[in-house]
Order: sequence, then C-alpha cells, then structure tokens
Amino acid sequence: MVVSMMFTLMVPIIPDLPRLLSASAEDASWVITSTLLSSAVFTPVSGRLGDMYGKRRMMVISLALMVIGSAICVFTSALPLVVLGRTLQGCAVGVIPLGISIMRDLLPPGRLGSAMALMSATLGAGGAIGLPVGAVVAQYADWHMLFLVAAAMGATGLVLTLTIVPDSSLRAGGRFDFPGVAGLSAGLVCFLLPISKGGSWGWTSPLTLGLFAAAAVIFAVWAFVELRVANPLVDLRTTTRRQVLLTNLASIAFGFAMFGTQLVFPQVLQAPPASGYGLGLSLFEAGLCMAVGGGMMILLSPVSARITGAYGPKVTLILGALLAVAGYAGALALMTEVWHVALAATVVSAGAGLGYAAMPASIMSAVPVSETAAANGFNSLMRSIGTATASAVISTVLAAHTVRLGAAALPTRDGLRYALLISVAAGVAGMVISVFLPRRRPSRPDAGPGRVVRRTSGVQAPS
Repeated sequence: MVVSMMFTLMVPIIPDLPRLLSASAEDASWVITSTLLSSAVFTPVSGRLGDMYGKRRMMVISLALMVIGSAICVFTSALPLVVLGRTLQGCAVGVIPLGISIMRDLLPPGRLGSAMALMSATLGAGGAIGLPVGAVVAQYADWHMLFLVAAAMGATGLVLTLTIVPDSSLRAGGRFDFPGVAGLSAGLVCFLLPISKGGSWGWTSPLTLGLFAAAAVIFAVWAFVELRVANPLVDLRTTTRRQVLLTNLASIAFGFAMFGTQLVFPQVLQAPPASGYGLGLSLFEAGLCMAVGGGMMILLSPVSARITGAYGPKVTLILGALLAVAGYAGALALMTEVWHVALAATVVSAGAGLGYAAMPASIMSAVPVSETAAANGFNSLMRSIGTATASAVISTVLAAHTVRLGAAALPTRDGLRYALLISVAAGVAGMVISVFLPRRRPSRPDAGPGRVVRRTSGVQAPS
C-alpha cells in the first residue's frame, strides 16, 4: 500500500513541475522517468538478492531507500537532487514481489491464496488512495510535503517490517550474477527510455530508433550469456515454460489495460463542460471517484482467492480480463455522468484486481522455491513494461487529437474514444493469452519443479 501510494501522490503536481523546479518541461520530465527506470531495474535485482540473502532483508533495504529518497526531495528544489530522490524511491517497488514471496515461504497453504490476493489488491488500492490524498496535500500545503508524507509512510512500513514480519530462512545458493545485472539494466534503459521520451524526441528520430535497436542487441547478448551462467539473474529456461511465459505476457497486457483508467477517466472527470464531454470536477473530487475502484480491488481479493483456489489462476485471469473489457466498453457508450465514469473505472479496477491477484499464484505454481522472489520480480517488471507502453501509446494518441479551449489544449472526444478502444484491445489480448494457460488446480501453492535450496535454520526445504 505504501509503495503504490508513493507513486500517485505526485500526480497533482506533475503539470507544475517545470515551474516548481525552475526547469524546462523536457528536463522536469526526468523526475518521472527516473522512477520508471530505477523501479524496472531494481525489481528483478532485489528479487534475486532476496532469494540469495534474505527476502526480509531486501524489503528493509528497499523501504530504507524509499525513505532516503523521499527525505532528499523534502529539503530541495534542485532538479538533480529531486531526480536522485525519485530514483531511490523507485527502488521500493521490489517490496511487492518480495512480500508475496515471503508469504509463500511462511504461510500454510490454506492461507496463502487469500494473503497473496490481498497484497496484490493493495497495489491498485494504494495508488487509488494516493491520488485524493496527494490532491489535498498539494492544495493546502507546500509541494515538498508530498515527499514528507511519502517518507512518513515509508518509515512506518519499515518499522512494521522490522518488528512484525518474520524472516524466511529459505536461501538459494550460488554467486550473484553481476554481468546479468549489467546487461539487464542496460537493455531496460535502452528500451524504456525511448518509450518514455519518444513523444518529445520523436518516434522516428535517430535517438529513439537507435536506442530501440541497441535494446534489441543488448537483450540478445544478455540472453545468450544468461543461458550459460550457472546462477543467472533470471533463469530464462524457467521463464520460457508455458505457464510462466504466458503469465508474463498476460501481465504486460493487464498492465497496459489497467493504466488506461489513469489516463482517460481522470481527464473526463476534470475537463470543463465547455469541452463537450468534461464533467468539471476538481482533482480531489476526481481522485475520490477513482478511489472507489481501489476499494473494490480490496473487497474482491477474497473472491479472487476462492476462484483461483477452486478453478486455478487461468480462470481468474480470464474473468479479470473480461471485466476490464466490459468496463472500457461501457465507458465507450456511457460517459455523460459522473457515476458513469466512476462505475466504468470501478469495473475495470475490479478486473485488474482479479488479474493482479492471480498472477503470483500462476507464477509460483510453476517455479522452484529457490526462485520465488526473482520470478515474482520479473513478473512485476513485465507489468511495469505494460504500464510504460500504455503511457506512451495512449499519451501519443491523445496528443494527436486535441482541441484548444482558452489557453489549454484538451483531448478531443474522438481521442478519448480511441484511447478506450486501445485499452479494450489490451484487455482482449490479456484474455486471449490467458485462454492458453494450462488449466490445472494446484494442489499446493508451492507446487512446481524445484531445486535444492538451503535453510539457514529449521527443516530442510523441498527439493
């Protein structure tokens, strides 16, 4: 909850960042881009380190980095330092797959499904709650207070983790794969940077195309090396198993589909009525409407666990995709009242909640115990790639269909409809991918092929 709230707390001040930081819009955008890059790189790395040296230890380190980064931003308005702070904040995203992996190690099978579903639901719920909270803070206090709130939340999570969360004694052996980290980091930066900056650089500019080409080459070399390393950062043989591969592909589609709610619905809610479609709400009021969807994700978490336990994650993913498609399709037909938009956003969020809750169960039923955190981290990375791609694609579509209203440029009704259609397509893609998942009901949440791992104490782990 803390981690996901940290990202949306900043949404209210994004348009004002150039003024607040005394920087150009291009330079100020690095405040957002830096977090995207650091979270993408650090999530799989922290997962692997967690498998090797302790998941709770890596959770503590990740939350500590978030607190340090937030504290830096509290006391400065200098762009380089704010970018540094936001980069450290992005490292906290690895807490989510690490926490789910700790649950697998410690909880009895009968409680694992509902626990994973609840934690997955907080990923969306925290983000939904962070928007109205950020709006209130930004309206009534100095913008630095947003980072003070993030630091306080991070410190709270850190203290609770240290005092309440027990450590898992499961450890994977081997050496840490530093070349694998370097290759994955370089590839992700070359891939995600043009996705984030392509709109301003130009999608056909030499820099954009060159970085995409470099990413393709780096990933090819990285995969070649990883397949020959004794203890790789990412076990590509495991990720190419049918269930893991399809779940990761579905994660990209779900991440894409979910982000459409963050780009389309708030604009409809906040645009002035003179636009022809806007409902004229304040940022805080719009945030409250979107927060309903986050609450629905929490309420549906036990339902998701029951469906997954009874029929397997495949069915849950399909139902989640169907709900997301239904929500966007309903918005295409009805967006003339506030409750229309709130209902559509809630239905989409409910679908995303079902999907997010089923993904860890699908992954963990097909990977060794010794790779739980790394596999969940890689799955989170796939979802982040879907989100980043959605941001680039939908933002480009909306920017290509604008109308002037006074001094502001707003998306046209057609542009918003195109964005909704793209989101529908992403939901359909997630559903189609999920159909090809093997339909099986895992008898144990930790079922699946395994390697010998060691415990630092206690009973020997399954092999």
